[in-house]
Amino acid sequence: MRPCARSSGTFLAATRGGDFTALVSLLAPDVVLRADARVVPTPEPVTVRDAEQVARGAMAATGRARFTGVGLVGGAARLVMARGGRLALVLEFTVADCLISAIEVTAAPDRLARLEITVPDA
Repeated sequence: MRPCARSSGTFLAATRGGDFTALVSLLAPDVVLRADARVVPTPEPVTVRDAEQVARGAMAATGRARFTGVGLVGGAARLVMARGGRLALVLEFTVADCLISAIEVTAAPDRLARLEITVPDA
């Protein structure tokens, strides 16, 4: 039986480890990733569908993963990337049936500025 993908930390560990198979196993087959235009950057927000496509995108971001950790955003666990002490992006996961069904990636400075982020207790 596969483990339930309850933790954003599990996704982070698979990304840091470059484990494509583990990433795909955490994602619902019809997962949807939505990223605002500042993430890539692109002129428009980006939507990626399908577990393999989302996992490929995560693999392309392994360099970012080393600047990423778990933070509490409004009291809920999220992945938070800060480079040089500056908040760069936040990933929010939706889990259904023990798989990640949606990922929302926020990098727009005005949206990030409104977030209250704390570090969870060890």
